[in-house]
Amino acid sequence: MLRTDQLHIDWPLMVGLLTLSFISLFVLYSAGGEDLGMVFRQVLRIIMAFAVMIAVAQVAPSSLMRWSPYLFIGGMILLLAVWGVGVIGKGAQRWLNLGLFQFQPAEIMKLAVPMTLAWLFTKHPLPPDLKVLGLAALLLGFPIILVLKQPDLGTALMIAASGLVVIFLAGMRWRLIGLLTLAAAAIAPLIWSHLHAYQQKRITTLFDPWADPLGSGYHTIQSTIAVGSGGIFGKGWLNGSQSQLEFIPERSTDFIFAVFSEEFGLIGVSILLAVYVFVVVRGIYIAYCAKDTYARLLAGGFALTFFFYIFVNIGMVSGVLPIVGVPLPLISYGGTSMVTLMAAFGILMSIHTHRKLLSH
Repeated sequence: MLRTDQLHIDWPLMVGLLTLSFISLFVLYSAGGEDLGMVFRQVLRIIMAFAVMIAVAQVAPSSLMRWSPYLFIGGMILLLAVWGVGVIGKGAQRWLNLGLFQFQPAEIMKLAVPMTLAWLFTKHPLPPDLKVLGLAALLLGFPIILVLKQPDLGTALMIAASGLVVIFLAGMRWRLIGLLTLAAAAIAPLIWSHLHAYQQKRITTLFDPWADPLGSGYHTIQSTIAVGSGGIFGKGWLNGSQSQLEFIPERSTDFIFAVFSEEFGLIGVSILLAVYVFVVVRGIYIAYCAKDTYARLLAGGFALTFFFYIFVNIGMVSGVLPIVGVPLPLISYGGTSMVTLMAAFGILMSIHTHRKLLSH
């Protein structure tokens, strides 16, 4: 009979992830109009995601490091394939049709980019010099450009975050960070001119959603009403007027936090955030305990990227960030993003449970 250490499961992290999964099913039943079929489909996706996590956790970090550049190359080939023969849906070309199902290759890059950058930095002294940082910028920039072309701003933002976090953790000097920030501000008008009209509208709507209350501002207005109306204790499960009367758009996916806030109020939100904080802190602790540079950079990168997911979704639902189509991690309805996140947590478990086998 296998012991828990032989399964390479980190139980504190597992408990946090199971708690989030339970909360997901609980709120999804309400957000989905009490549709048991939707809940059942989410259960199947959760089971698949946990199976992927446990399978990935069995792979030693040394093997993950060797495979990192090949995963990146494979992901880039698939992104180029999407550009050429990808399936078009809802005005975007993001998927490859594999017969039995459609697959979004951009999800691979959420793992491949931080893994490859961590692999790159292990080959050179830290902090990295300008040559290494330039190569890292190219490795980060190419997939972001291809994903933006689909267009998929939300996924491109997540890929950028996952890569930039690893670059920061590698020891990027503050003076260089300041120079790059100034450079980014200088080219902001150029970036703005290349955004799609609807993307520009989302940003301008952030400052005055009431300028177009039934159009571009509708999502922000309805979600902030729901969040604010929850008060301290919330209206109760299944009793949210904004969600039950279907005023909240995309209430089972991108805006599920608005449903949760309305029904469970500040107390419920505090509990949810506490679970999220626990998972993030556990990930940072795993990075702290890691025994080599690759494992430390990768674990820290995944933990902070998960935090970024949470920050962006709650920020856009609360009306303090533009709407970019980022789901609430492990809570929103959906399978592809959940499987990617759980694969990342599988890597975290692998790093922590294999740490005695690693050498500095």
